[in-house]
Amino acid sequence: MKARTRKPTKVNVVTLGCSKNTFDSEVMMAQLRANGIAVEHEARPDGHNVVVINTCGFIENAKQESIDTILGWAAAKDRGEVEKVYVTGCLSQRYAPELKEGIPQVDAWFGTRDLPRLLKTLKADYKHELVGERLLTTPAHFAYFKISEGCDRKCSFCAIPLMRGRHVSTPMEQLVAQAKGLAAQGVKELMLIAQDLTYYGLDLYGKRNLADLLARLSDVEGIDWIRLHYAFPSGFPMEVLDVMRERPNICNYLDMPLQHGSTRMLTRMRRGITQEKTEALVDSIRGTVPGIAIRTTLIAGFPGETEDDHADNLRWIERMRFDRLGCFTYSHEEDTHAHTMADDVPADVKEQRAQEVMELQAGISLELNQAKVGRTYRVLVDKAEGGHYIARTEFDSPEVDNEVLIPTASGHLRIGDFAEVKITAAREHHLEAVPV
Repeated sequence: MKARTRKPTKVNVVTLGCSKNTFDSEVMMAQLRANGIAVEHEARPDGHNVVVINTCGFIENAKQESIDTILGWAAAKDRGEVEKVYVTGCLSQRYAPELKEGIPQVDAWFGTRDLPRLLKTLKADYKHELVGERLLTTPAHFAYFKISEGCDRKCSFCAIPLMRGRHVSTPMEQLVAQAKGLAAQGVKELMLIAQDLTYYGLDLYGKRNLADLLARLSDVEGIDWIRLHYAFPSGFPMEVLDVMRERPNICNYLDMPLQHGSTRMLTRMRRGITQEKTEALVDSIRGTVPGIAIRTTLIAGFPGETEDDHADNLRWIERMRFDRLGCFTYSHEEDTHAHTMADDVPADVKEQRAQEVMELQAGISLELNQAKVGRTYRVLVDKAEGGHYIARTEFDSPEVDNEVLIPTASGHLRIGDFAEVKITAAREHHLEAVPV
């Protein structure tokens, strides 16, 4: 009698949503690899028998994308293309009970902090000695670097605390060790991420300790750029700017979602700040770090937003002249404080207001970019495609900000290296350059 053989487990990890999910998927993949399990990220359809979908549940569009992805893999399981489908991440954390009934093909659902249980289901052990180790899914020269989990803020529109829990900082020693490990792998740029960077250290050290962490990370040999994402404006620790100004490998860049320019809207959003205080903060930041690039995101169509509020927002954007700006339409999320308000701005009006914000910002971006023509910048080369090298200045984060296009015919550049370039032309969202 021929003995039955068990097909080796090969896992495909599919990641949706933000950079924090990317980080979590990379940690999961490192754990699986350490257990001898073959794992790939968003692999070809026929190369694996298990799929793990790391979902997003932030706003309605993201939730729908996650559900559509789960349904797609459920259908693949019905066709015999995969044997097991597991779902993890924010959508699963928040909606698993409701989703289980409608998508029975999913073999198990896991929350945002259920990695040990997910690994056990895959017959793998959670290896504590691997804490911080990851299989990077980004280009080898940069990595997202999560310094804390969860959020203690009470913004009325946000469901993140429901999905990610309370704020928990990662100890500084662990983060420095992780940075050294990434540098040894060839990573040159760390993009610090968290639900709120500015809360870092409160739970561990009794104070906001982001400045100390930045100083420690900037001492790590091989890390040429450190970039700050997702800072909260209220209570911003100004000493962070002193470290940024003093350390050449901390990019003069700050991603600080401000959500709106109208004080009335900020109050309804429970942001703990006013238009006037926001403007004073931005002025202080720009005064302390001259030339800093500030990126922000705004919400259009929050409950109760009037035409006057929208007009106030546009005037504020014109005054602030942010280097980078994104705008999202409001999503009415269950169990948030804003869900108790009437979602009274029609969808088409939300879209129109968001479009007006982005059109205004496009003009500002073009003017700011045109001022760079003729100047020389140090750039990091990310990739080559379509006859161009795609690079970034210290003022740009990958995927969301400006790109610098350098003709490949103008000279050989290595992916992952820095280069000096001269800007020759400018558009709203990219620059053109040649090597110096």
